[in-house]
Amino acid sequence: MRRPVARKLSVLAVSAAVVSVGATAPPAAPSTSVAKAPLAVGYGGAVASVDADASAAGIEVLRKGGNAVDAAVATAAALGVTEPYSSGIGGGGYFVYYDAKSRTVHTIDGRETAPLTAGSDLFLENGKPLAFADAVTSGLSVGTPGTPATWQTALDTWGSRTLGTVLKPAERIARDGFTVDDTFRSQTAANETRFRSFPDTAKLFLPGGQLPVVGSTFKNADLARTYAELGRKGVGALYRGDIGEDVVDTVNHPPVDPASGWNARPGDLSRKDLTAYRAKLQAPTKTSYRGLGVYSIAPSSSGGTTVGEALNILENTDLSKASDVQYLHRYIEASRIAFADRGRWVGDPAFEDVPTKELLAQKYADSRACLIKDDAVLTSPLAPGDPRHPAACATGGTAAPTTYEGENTTHLTVADKWGNVVAYTLTIEQTGGSGITVPGRGFILNNELTDFSFAPANPAVHDPNLPGPGKRPRSSISPTIVLDRHDKPVVALGSPGGATIITTVLQTLTQFLDRKMPLVDAIAAPHASQRNAAQTELEPGLWGSGTQKQLEALGHSFKLNPEIGAGTGVQRLPNGKWLAAAEKVRRGGGSAMVVRPAP
Repeated sequence: MRRPVARKLSVLAVSAAVVSVGATAPPAAPSTSVAKAPLAVGYGGAVASVDADASAAGIEVLRKGGNAVDAAVATAAALGVTEPYSSGIGGGGYFVYYDAKSRTVHTIDGRETAPLTAGSDLFLENGKPLAFADAVTSGLSVGTPGTPATWQTALDTWGSRTLGTVLKPAERIARDGFTVDDTFRSQTAANETRFRSFPDTAKLFLPGGQLPVVGSTFKNADLARTYAELGRKGVGALYRGDIGEDVVDTVNHPPVDPASGWNARPGDLSRKDLTAYRAKLQAPTKTSYRGLGVYSIAPSSSGGTTVGEALNILENTDLSKASDVQYLHRYIEASRIAFADRGRWVGDPAFEDVPTKELLAQKYADSRACLIKDDAVLTSPLAPGDPRHPAACATGGTAAPTTYEGENTTHLTVADKWGNVVAYTLTIEQTGGSGITVPGRGFILNNELTDFSFAPANPAVHDPNLPGPGKRPRSSISPTIVLDRHDKPVVALGSPGGATIITTVLQTLTQFLDRKMPLVDAIAAPHASQRNAAQTELEPGLWGSGTQKQLEALGHSFKLNPEIGAGTGVQRLPNGKWLAAAEKVRRGGGSAMVVRPAP
C-alpha cells in the first residue's frame, strides 16, 4: 500500500472531458506543497505514481534532460522514501521499457531470490507449513533484494544519467522530510504491533514511541545516507560492500526486542547470495489484441502470461457492444480460466519448464474460451488445461487453488519527450514487508519469499512455485505497454495489489481499449477480481448494485473487498502530447504530472 507524502490533497474529481487539467512539479526541488492531481496532459514527458513528491522527482529529472529510464529510477527511489511500506531498496520488481528509436520493448526481471541454501521445505517446521504471520515477520521470508540491481541495469542499458544523479531528489526528500498523511499513518498503525518488536523499526517509524502525526514532517536521515553511499559507490555497496554486510547480519540475526516475545526466525542469507544476484534482461511477453501489441513481463512473473491468456480468451467477444453484465461475466470467466492455468504452469523458468509460448497461443485460448457460457458460471477451483496439447473445452486435470500474495507494492509509469516509455512495478511484498529495518540504513527488508507455496497447493500435482536455491518466487506483477500497428505506444499501465494486479490490469485494459473509457476513468472504475476462487471479490462501487444482482442470477457468487489495486498509466496523444493518469481515490489518490501542461 502506499504513500505518505508532502502534499496538498487536491484530488481533483476530473472527468475525461477536462483534458486541460495538468499538474506540474515546481521549478526546483519537490516541496511540502506539491499538489496532487489524478490527471495531467501536456508536453515534454509525463510521470504517474501514487505520490506527489515521487512524481515530482521524476519530472525534475525529465526537466533536466534525463530520459524516461532516468526519471523512472528517480521516481522509484523517491517512493522508497515516501512509500517505505510498499517499496524500497530492500525489495524487488519488474521493469518494462519501450525504446522509441527502435520501437521495441525490453524488460528486466528484478525479482528477489531465495538463498542458495533454500530447499522446498523452507517454510516447513516439524513437517508442517508455518503460519503465514510467523513466516512473514522473520528472516526466513527475506529474499536477496533486486531493486538496486534493477536500477543500475536499467541505467546502464538505456539511461542517460548516473545512479548518483538520479538518486539526488530522493536523498533530499529523505533528509529534509515529507509530510505525513492519513495513508502513511494508517499503514503505520496497521503494523504498529510488529514494528514494536524490532527496536530499529520502532525508532524510525514510531518516533518518540508514537504513531506519526498527520501533517508532521517525517525524516529518514539513515536512508538519505544510504542513498548517498549508493550514489558514490554504486550498487556494489549493497551486493559486495558494507550495506550488504548489514543486510546479511539483519536477516540471519533479526534484531528483535527480547521483551516482545516474538520468535523472529532467522534466515540463511549469505554474502554469496548477494554477489551472485543478477537482474535479468529478458524478452517481454507479447499478445496480439484487437490488432494491437500487448507487451508485459515474462516469468518469473505470471503477469504477462495470465493477462495475455485472458485477453486471448476475450479476443473473439465484442466487448464494446456488450452490456455491463455481459462484459463483467466474460471478464470474470476469462480471469478464472487464466488463473487456473497460472497456478499449474507458471514458476521461475530457471527451475521450471514453463510453457510461456503455448500459454499465449491463440489456439490454446480458443480451446479454453469455449468453456464460457452466457447463461452459466464455471465452478472454482477450475482445473487447468494443457497448453502443449490443447483440447477444446477440456475439463480434465487436477485443480489447484490460488495461493495468497500480499497486496502491497507500488507502480509508476513514465514517458519522455523522445517517446520512450517505462512501466515499472516494485515491491517489498505486503504492507511493511518483513517489518525488519536494517539498523542504521533506513529501509525495511522484503518478505517476498512468502510468495512461494509453503507446501504443494495440491499434493497430486507438481507445484512450480515451491522454494529452491536461488529461485525466484512467482509474482503477479503486470507492468504493461500497448503498441499500435506501427509499433508506437498507445498506453502503458500497471497496478499494485498482489494477485489482484492481474485482474486490475486486465480490467483496466479492456475498459480503456474495448469500452472506450478515458484512461483516468478506466483506472478509477470499480473493480471485480476472480482468481479461480469460489467467490469473486467486488469493490464497494459494484457491491449491492443491480449489476451484481444480475450476475448472481447467472450463478456468480461475490464477497466484498474494500479496495482492489491502485493503478497509474500514461497515454500517447497526437503531436508529442502525453496524458498521465492515476487513482482519484484509492490509497489516498495518485499523482499525475507532465513537464509542460497543455494550455
